[in-house]
Amino acid sequence: MKNPNIKKDIIDNFGNRLRTRVNGILIQQNKILMVKHRMGDNHWFWNVPGGGMQYGQDAKSNLKREFLEETGLEIEVGEYRFVHEFLSPPLHAIELFFEVSQTNGKLEVGIDPELETDKQVIEEVKFLSMEEIKNIPSDKKHALFGRINSLNDVRIWKGYFNFGNKCIK
Repeated sequence: MKNPNIKKDIIDNFGNRLRTRVNGILIQQNKILMVKHRMGDNHWFWNVPGGGMQYGQDAKSNLKREFLEETGLEIEVGEYRFVHEFLSPPLHAIELFFEVSQTNGKLEVGIDPELETDKQVIEEVKFLSMEEIKNIPSDKKHALFGRINSLNDVRIWKGYFNFGNKCIK
């Protein structure tokens, strides 16, 4: 079902506060697992699986939960890679990126439990090659993926990044 108030729902649920997010980079057969989110009328956004941290739960546990919710996959959380600060008011997030490996499960389009059933934003979950990711317009993918040229880039980046992505239109 199409949600005519999707931008309002995103802002109400995730905006006007600082969020800490965890993100998992799963690479299999030279492809990265990506999730396509509907962010408004005729606007979508690709990113790796992940989401907001729950108070009292460590980063690895949060990432395992988010991965399972969004993709149906169980994972092992590997090496911490880098942090990205997303700042595009009313959205502001500190995003921790980890490399992950699949341990179980079957890939499927999952849900975001913070949103009601008829207001879900996840549209697609699939592995994309670097060429496919490069062909996604820059305003329709996480800014990180406009700056990597190879799968190795993801593995060697360390530190703090702020690529200033605009995702709400």
